[in-house]
This record gives sequence, structure tokens and C-alpha cells, in this order.
Amino acid sequence: MGTLVSTRFDFAQFEKMTPLNGDTIWAYIVDHNAERIGVKRRKPALENMEKIFAATFRLANEVGFRAMSLRDLCRETGLSMGGLYGYIDSKDQLAEMIEDVVRHASQELPRMFQHVQAPLERLESLVRATIYLSEILQPWFYFVYMDSRVLSFEQRGMAKNSELSIQAEIAEMIGQLSPVPAGKPDLLAAHIVAMFQDWYIKRWKYRAAKVHVDDFADSTLAMIRSHLS
Repeated sequence: MGTLVSTRFDFAQFEKMTPLNGDTIWAYIVDHNAERIGVKRRKPALENMEKIFAATFRLANEVGFRAMSLRDLCRETGLSMGGLYGYIDSKDQLAEMIEDVVRHASQELPRMFQHVQAPLERLESLVRATIYLSEILQPWFYFVYMDSRVLSFEQRGMAKNSELSIQAEIAEMIGQLSPVPAGKPDLLAAHIVAMFQDWYIKRWKYRAAKVHVDDFADSTLAMIRSHLS
């Protein structure tokens, strides 16, 4: 990911900075899983990966990931079973690839704000960026949160550690504030994580209220600032 020159950014500006968006995510998946993918022609590989994951998220919402079968994926994507096996071996592999995308993107975020000296400003930038990233990758974040039980034991542990790493980053920044706010930094950080998780977990609520992602981010940061500063 790039480095944002200013910490005063909105969703449109963030979209231009993050390399993982609605278009480039397919290139990341194809490149990161090149040894697994049997199809070597890049254009059809990118197009079919998009079809496979779009169908996976759609079916996971409709019937549940556990109930979904590879034959269901074939029907939804128009790929034959042999064609599908050119990209994935199993549902487990699909789940692993989804978790990998979320973990990779989340762990890259703090690097965007390493240059920001003021702890509160760096914290606010990280929270805003996380909200914006979960807007871009909403189905991916939602899947990892709701369907983490389908991941392997190792992958499930990695998903938990990814969330805890963001929480630890936030707790460290809180501990650097002066004066130090009331409350334990790690517990305050956990509350902050829960606040921005609400955006991608309960999207229906904000969609119904016609809340834009910039408005949600502004409101979340106003609440954080009111306590921490």
C-alpha cells in the first residue's frame, strides 16, 4: 500500500491509494496463488476468479457456506467441474483464500501511517482507513467474521491474530497519548474495533438509513476523539 501524504482523507482518496480494490484484488489472488491455479492465461484467470468469489459470497448469504457445494458454484459461475478445479481444489481452499485477502490487507494498513508522529492522529487515520477498507472488501470481511468456523484450525488462528494485531496497534497508540485517557488501553482498543466492525457486519442497518461510509467514519472518530482527547 502507498503512504497517504495527508491524514485528512476521504473514501474517494483512500480508494486511489489502496492497491486492493474491486479491480486489483483479482490480480492479487491470481498472483498469490499462482502455484495452485492451473489456468495460466491471465485474462480468463482474472475473469473467472471474480465469478467464483462473487458466486461464493452470494451462495454463502443465501444458503450458507457449509451448505454450498462445488456443484452449486459451477451452476452459478457457468464453469464446468473440471474448469472450476483449474482454480480451486475445495471449499476449504476458497475459505483460506478469502481469509488471506482480509489478513493481508489489514496488516498492510498501519504501514500507511508510520510517518504520522502524533499518536491520536495516527490512530484516527488507521481507524478511518480500516473502515474504508472494509467498505471496499465488505463481503470478504463479513465472510471472515461470520464464517470463520469453516476455516481450518490454523487459518482460524491466523484470522484471530490479524484482528488482535490491529487491536494491539490501537492500544499502543492509546498508551502514547498524553494525558493517558481513563481506562485500560487494550480494553479501549477492543471497544474501538467493535465500533468499526459494526459497519461491515450490520450493513443492512446503515444502508436502510442511507448512511455514507464517510459519515460513518466521521461519526466513529468523533466518538473516539471525545473520549481519548
